[in-house]
Order: sequence, then C-alpha cells, then structure tokens
Amino acid sequence: MTDGTDRPHTPQPTPGNGNGGYGFPPGQTPGSGYGYPQPGQPNPYQQSQPQPGPQPGPQSQPQPGPQPWAAGLPPQAQRQPLPDFTPAPQPDWEAMADRSESQRRTRRRTWTIAIAVVATLLGVGAGFIVIEKTGKKDKPEAGPTQSAGPDGPGGGASGSPDDNSPTVPGDPKLLRDRSGQVNIALGPDAVLGKVDNGNVLRLRSNGNSYAQAADQVVDASKSFTVSAWVYNEAEGGSRFALSQGDGTSYSFELGREDANGKKSWVFRMQTNDKGAASTAVAAQSENLNTVRTWAQLTGVYDAEKKTIVLYVDGKPAGQAAVPTAWNGPGPLQLGRSRHHGIWTGPWAGVIGHVLVWEKPLSADQVAALKGGKLDKSIKPVGSWLVG
Repeated sequence: MTDGTDRPHTPQPTPGNGNGGYGFPPGQTPGSGYGYPQPGQPNPYQQSQPQPGPQPGPQSQPQPGPQPWAAGLPPQAQRQPLPDFTPAPQPDWEAMADRSESQRRTRRRTWTIAIAVVATLLGVGAGFIVIEKTGKKDKPEAGPTQSAGPDGPGGGASGSPDDNSPTVPGDPKLLRDRSGQVNIALGPDAVLGKVDNGNVLRLRSNGNSYAQAADQVVDASKSFTVSAWVYNEAEGGSRFALSQGDGTSYSFELGREDANGKKSWVFRMQTNDKGAASTAVAAQSENLNTVRTWAQLTGVYDAEKKTIVLYVDGKPAGQAAVPTAWNGPGPLQLGRSRHHGIWTGPWAGVIGHVLVWEKPLSADQVAALKGGKLDKSIKPVGSWLVG
C-alpha cells in the first residue's frame, strides 16, 4: 500500500520462553537475529540429519487416514494435511501425450501405405525402405508438473533415481537447489507432497510451517525475477509465498494481499529499511480469483527502468514505479514475510516450482515460461521443487 498508513497484517503469536521463535535456534529470542545461527549454536543448514520436530501427544480423537496428495510420504506426514485439500483440475497431460503419440502412429501408417503403393507401381515390390519417425511423448515444461531433466533447471541429470528428488540426498528436510547455489531448510510443520508428477511444499499456516534458505538469494538492489506456482486455501488474510528481507522488514514479497475488503495477487518491494507501509510499492492484480485455484505468480524488478511488474499465469497483472529498492541481507523465505519485526502472512496451501533469475525477464519470456517454451539458455540462479 502507498497510502501512508500501515497495511493490516496477520501477525503470528509471540512464542513462549525457550522455544526460540520461528526460524530461531532453541534458547534464542527473535531479537537475536532473524533466524540466523548464533555463536556457539549449530548451523541447521549444514547438518546431515534433520532435527526432530514436535512429537504428537496422546490421541483423543481418531486420526484421519492417508490423503491422496500425500502418497509416498511417511505415515506421520500423511496424517497431517490441511483439511479439505481439493486442488483445482489440471490438464490431463498424459492423455494429451497419448493423443499426440496416436497421431504420430497414424501419420506413420499413412506414409507406410503410400510408400508401398508407390513402390509397387514402380515395380520395386516389397523391397522398399520404411523410414520411421520416433519421438518422446509431449510433456508440459512449466507449472507444478514440470520434471527437471538433463536440460531442465540446473541441468546435469545422470538418470539415477535421486535425480528428481526435491531434497538433498540423505537429508529429507533440506530442499535441493537444482541450480546448485543455496539449499532451503524446511520448518518443523512443512511437508512435501506431489501434484501429478511434480513435487510441492505443503504449508499449514502456522509459526512452524515455512522454509528458509541458508543464505540470501536475491540482491534486491539489482534487477531480478522470482516465480512460483501457488495454491492458496485461505479465504482471508494476507499470505506470502516468497519473500526476502532482514529482521525488520521484507525487501520483496510475492503472494496474496487481503486489505480494505480487496483480495488480490501482489508483488511488493520496500524502498526504505524502516519497513513502513508508506514507503512500500506494490503491483497488484485486478479481478482475479486468489482462493483454491492454481496460479503461476512471477514478479519482475527492472533496476534500469525502475519498475516492478506482476505476472499471473504468464500475463501482466499489475505494474508500479519504484524510485529505489532496499536490499535486506536476510535469507530467502518460503511461506512467510517479515513485517515490523515479526513474521506475518503465513501461507496456507501449496507452493511449487520456485525459480529465481538475476535479470528482469521480458513479457515475452514470462509468457514463454508459462507455456514451457522459455529458452533453456536463460538459466535461473535458484530452482527448487522443479523435479
């Protein structure tokens, strides 16, 4: 908002003594440093084994059975989904691929018959050569169903079973950066799931349901692009899928805004380290559904043009001028943002296919990204949940 007043937010409860807060090592308080490991404390991003999360207490109610989206996850994770998760229908990619393959076979048969007829007429008889075309089934290149193969983000796939794993081998609580830069640690209540053949992060809208990178990924003082597929289940409240900043405020945030009776997708940047609403600049969508629907959100900051642009499903949805950009040194966050020194905007739903570029993608490139036709030479500097 740029009306000079602080925007309504959805602060999370202040943690009790001893638990360290959201993203802080036990024994520390939020005032001790925006989730960074403290002197004498272990670094959670370099551990080979994940730290145990909260243990469930005695069960007084029967537990729900495994959910369809959680197939393949540990039983405990299968019993902890958000209620009533019903993703919006997606195109039947497999059926489309089957139809494409059927059309290829039909064309091959037609050519075979035609060649046979011509060969017979020329007296060649049965001694003709049939040239058969081969090809892989058409698969989508974008969205939560994308599979990162040898030519996908990060590249270098070797064909082993771990190539498409969303986590670091041997550490199921650490999201692997397929671009090889910065891995992302999962909070205690963040769980992984699948949508079609893609991997997604499922968050439960509480103080322990988030993911935090080991380091800063975006230099917000320079041009950049961030993108993610999202599915928001919350009817109310501002919710943020991606953000980065410091202990006081965000530098940028991408997600769903709920203010003054209006719900919209939003890409916002802060121009001052004080984090006031009056110094923030936002590009917001108009008249687009933000609840229980898949959306590909892409935020672009062009430092030369001094503009930010929000794209929804590959189409421009909002634009704003940015006089200057403030670059907070904190790590990339999934599922929350920093407002006035506290965590706010907890995501409720699913996040997948997170990508970061150190350049402003053009409108044509963002449209190509949505359609799976972005030039593979335009490689991201960060890519998570793409396998």
